[in-house]
This record gives sequence, structure tokens and C-alpha cells, in this order.
Amino acid sequence: MNTPIKICHLTTVHVRYDTRIFVKECRGLAKNGYDVTLVVADGKGNEEKDGVKILDIGKPSGRIKRMLSYHRVILKKALELDVQIYHFHDPELLRITTALVKKGKVVIYDAHEDVPRQVLDKAYIPSLIRKPLSRFLESYEDRIISKISGVVTVTPTLLNRFLKSNKKVVEVRNFPLAEEFADESFHNGDKQNFVCYVGAISKVRGVLNMVDAMQYDNGARFLLGGKFENEDLKKKTTESKGWKNVDELGFLNREQVKNMLQKSVAGLVLLEPTPSYLECIPVKMFEYMMSGIAVIASDYPYWRELVEEENCALFVDPLNPKEISEAIKRLIEDKELASEMGERGRKAVLKKFNWGNEEQVLLNFYDGLNK
Repeated sequence: MNTPIKICHLTTVHVRYDTRIFVKECRGLAKNGYDVTLVVADGKGNEEKDGVKILDIGKPSGRIKRMLSYHRVILKKALELDVQIYHFHDPELLRITTALVKKGKVVIYDAHEDVPRQVLDKAYIPSLIRKPLSRFLESYEDRIISKISGVVTVTPTLLNRFLKSNKKVVEVRNFPLAEEFADESFHNGDKQNFVCYVGAISKVRGVLNMVDAMQYDNGARFLLGGKFENEDLKKKTTESKGWKNVDELGFLNREQVKNMLQKSVAGLVLLEPTPSYLECIPVKMFEYMMSGIAVIASDYPYWRELVEEENCALFVDPLNPKEISEAIKRLIEDKELASEMGERGRKAVLKKFNWGNEEQVLLNFYDGLNK
């Protein structure tokens, strides 16, 4: 590009170094010649990192203020920047897209998740209003999307849904960065009788069922890395009969995650069957694969479709601790099988389930918007 096209990514919800937004999309676009600005709302100030200009509009005093008034703050900043392409990452910011469309700007919405389906899972929303609210949000999203330049999605379901409202929709899957696991020692460790999970610890991510599985005689210890979403969940989890076979490691840095993966036979990704998880991209599964360990995963048709032919995962009912335990025992007792599965998974990620491939899809999408 002779004159770099100016792009602005905008979020008031996500952290500035969000893996999808900053690490993958913004850095990738900057690397490929775009002039990229990322607008965030975290109160940490402005900076430039990896070719991306990060502008901070200040941290709102709470969620209510963010939702009621911060769209106006970010719109003001967006208009000041006056770039060619605006790329939004928060559903609550859809309300300001029409102001930019009226000025002839290219506007993209990045749908990280299926928000209307997620509403159905939220325990804090009264059950009587979940379905009406879900229908309203879907109608609202579709109406706004019909007026903007294009949409980036993460699953086939979202792709097909948004194509009904906008012809320029692309699926950019949230696969891992290969370079994050390029270090050979990530997957060449001395495997011991450990299985692991690392990430946000919540009920819907399967912590109770994973820990309950450890009450059975499967020959393994469970390495649990991450932060519990609340103290009530932690109390309930530690009261499980399986807790005696769990090593709680807390939040882990990159080096500690590496150490966990080096000695683990398999990684667990056992999201519960909520509407939003059944057809999501289980990023954790591909990170385990990239690190060269076998995977024990929820048995959902879309997940099977993604990786079954790679023969790198055992699929189980995520709500059945006994079945989870049997899968763990199989891999603990046959480490050669687990090693072969891990190597197949790693090769599959290096070949096709990696961000490099998805980055090219995003670049082609951007090119198409400028024609």
C-alpha cells in the first residue's frame, strides 16, 4: 500500500491486550501495512505497541455508566480520528455505528459471541424475560447489521445468521497463534500422571464435573490453573470428593503454563452444553493441541466435525464425571497413545488450525471492503 489505510478498532469492554483484538487482529493488520489505532477504556493511558496506536478514553466508574454514556465518549473519539474503517467489538456500541455510516465510513462489527443465545444462559437475568430479551437483541443486531459495511464472525451459525442481513460477512475463527507455542520444550516435557485445565474457572466451563471426575480411581492428579469466578463456586468445588486429587495452582504466567503442559498427559476442555457453547470455537482445545498434548473434550457435533479426523481428542459427555474419569484413565494408562494423539494435534494446528490462516481471511475481507 502506498498510502496506508487508516483503521480504528474500538472497545469499551475488552482489555487493551485482548488476544483476539490486539494480539491477533490489530497487530496482524499493522504488520501488513495498515495504519491501526485501537481505542480502549481502561484508564491506563495512551501508548504505541507493535505498530498499533492505543488510545485510552478513560475508565468508566462502573458497568452502568459504561453502558449508558460511554458510547457517546467513544463516538466523539471516533469522529476526531476520522479514519476510513471503523471496526467495533462490543454489541453495546452498535448504537453509534449509524452515525459513522452517515458520514460515508466503512463500519465493521466483530461478533465474538452469539449474544442473543448467551442471554439464555445468564442466571442473573430473570428467567421470565430471557427469551423475550434474546429475541429483541437478535432483532436489534440484525437491523443494525443490515446498515453497516460488513461483519466478522467466529462460527458457521453466526455466519449463516448474519448473511441474511448483510452480504459481506466472513468467518474468522479464533485459532491460536502458532508462534505462542513455537518453543519445542512446550511439548517435549517428561509426561507424568497429570491432566490439566488452565483458564477462567467457572461452572459452565466445567470445573465441578472435572473435579468430580477425580473421585474415581483413574491414576491421575488434576492440575487446575486459573482464578475462580467467585468464592461460592470455589467452596462448592473444594467440597467435592475429587478435590483430594486436585492441585490448585491459581493464576499462572506463561512460564508456569508451560511447566504445566510439559508434564501433563492431556488437557481438559469440558464446557457445559449451553446454547452459546454448543457451536463455539473451543480455543482452549486448540491451545492444548498446539502444545502437543492429547485432549479430552465435550462431545458436541460441531467440535467433532472440527477435529475428529485428526484423531487427537477423546470426546465425552461433559456432565458425566464417571465418563470423564474413564477417558482420563485410558490416557494415563496408555501414554504412548496420548503422545501420538498429542503429536497429531500439534501437526493439525501447525497446518490448518492456526491464526496465520485466519489472518489471511481477515486481510482478504478488508481488501474486499475497499473495492
